[in-house]
Amino acid sequence: MTPGGRILAIDPGKRRVGLAVSDELGITAQGLDTFDRKSGDLFEHLSRLVVGYDVFEIVVGHPVSMSGRPNASSLDAEALAEKIHLRLGVPVQLWDERLTTEEARRVLRGTRANKGVVDRTAAVFILQGYLDWLRRGSDGAGS
Repeated sequence: MTPGGRILAIDPGKRRVGLAVSDELGITAQGLDTFDRKSGDLFEHLSRLVVGYDVFEIVVGHPVSMSGRPNASSLDAEALAEKIHLRLGVPVQLWDERLTTEEARRVLRGTRANKGVVDRTAAVFILQGYLDWLRRGSDGAGS
């Protein structure tokens, strides 16, 4: 399915960034450690992931409102996607991530999951949704 590499997903946040990467075949998503923006430069971290995992495409969660209208968070995600593309030279797709964080919280309810685990799980949901959409022939709705 994937052209000789992997897809990286990003669940953007002001403080933490959830991350997930596909397997080599583009079938499943695996969570990576959540990146805390206070710990260093996000673009340097993403650059290392792109090289280390042979990433050929990045999917950024696009948190549009329930009505589908842009909001401050969705505009931030769009700006981040553009910066990633310009700085890393990797194609970037926006993917509708409505309710992924809430779904991650629901799945993790009753566990001792911290916020980083929720962000990582949300990134997995974003990427898995994108991978499933690709396998169906891109006939569903993305962003």
